[in-house]
Amino acid sequence: MKKEGFKISQYACAMLLIVSSIALVAYQVVEIDDVAAGLLYYVAQSFLLAGSIFGLDQYIRSINKK
Repeated sequence: MKKEGFKISQYACAMLLIVSSIALVAYQVVEIDDVAAGLLYYVAQSFLLAGSIFGLDQYIRSINKK
């Protein structure tokens, strides 16, 4: 059960990062019609971390199947 809770928190963190970065970009586009460079850096880092979380889990699953 402990492992399942850890996995859920990882996925929640990844999804929260993706949703927050998209929401921040949408907010800036609506408010100032531009996207700041720092926010683009945040979006890139968010997608990189979320992709790493999902990709690493899939990689571990494929190794355990063998």
